[in-house]
Amino acid sequence: MMPSFTHTIEDEVGLHARPAAMFVRAAGGFTADITVARDDRTADAKSLLEVLQLEAGRGAVVTVTAEGPDADEALAALREVLTAG
Repeated sequence: MMPSFTHTIEDEVGLHARPAAMFVRAAGGFTADITVARDDRTADAKSLLEVLQLEAGRGAVVTVTAEGPDADEALAALREVLTAG
């Protein structure tokens, strides 16, 4: 089973614009394959366009999953980005 975590978006603007860019930038620093899912949609966490298409506004629940040699480190970093807003 791939490591993952679930997070409720608390940022006022959701996972859009600047928060999404920060999330994608952080994901791009890892070699692991990272996905972020909301409802029935899944996005490559390293693609700003795909992340924005999730339309994850405030209160949305997303699940971030990673697979690869640095998956645990990637998830820890991305959880921090989401929590920091």
